[in-house]
Amino acid sequence: MASAVNTANPADTNSDELVFYLQDEHEHAEGSSTALGFWVYLMSDCLIFAILFAIYGVLGSSYAAGPGPQDLFELELVAINTAMLLFSSITYGFAMLQMDKGNVRTTQLWLAITGVFGLAFLGIELYEFHHLIEIGATPQRSAFLSAFFTLVGTHGLHVTFGIIWLVTLMVQVNMHGLIPANRRRLMCLSMFWHFLDVIWIGVFTFVYLMGMLR
Repeated sequence: MASAVNTANPADTNSDELVFYLQDEHEHAEGSSTALGFWVYLMSDCLIFAILFAIYGVLGSSYAAGPGPQDLFELELVAINTAMLLFSSITYGFAMLQMDKGNVRTTQLWLAITGVFGLAFLGIELYEFHHLIEIGATPQRSAFLSAFFTLVGTHGLHVTFGIIWLVTLMVQVNMHGLIPANRRRLMCLSMFWHFLDVIWIGVFTFVYLMGMLR
């Protein structure tokens, strides 16, 4: 008995080239699971910083007969550092405005300026940590310093990852332009960057300003 044979060729396509992968990323609807998932991540980060703020609130006055905020903090330097991070949020906002207009080069320029401000923030923070350790104000010295280094260091680590992410996206935009996938990633980084800005305002107020008033 003759059997039916499927003569359809699965390799027949409009082009002469075989394709074994999806050349175009599948479409993401506006308000898709990517944005939702990133908001969930930000909420989990909020919980982490809330715990660190609570720990600092409990241990922030436990000096163990050691130096306190008035003895250690240079408020002028911290104010300059705060300005660096605030400026970086403003320049990132300019980058997003240029992205909406489809200007690749101008978007890249503002992203680069944002990265410079972020690096300046990290540089000043590392200088502060180095100065404190040099004078013996290490995390082991007191509960206050342990809580301080943990809270401020965790924020600095987030900024470091944010700069790495920023550089990665600049490379992606340079290679592929402002495609929908890159726009979505830039939006996620925008939320992350402004989130770090808000957290730092809390650190500056709760740790530095209130510490100097104790």
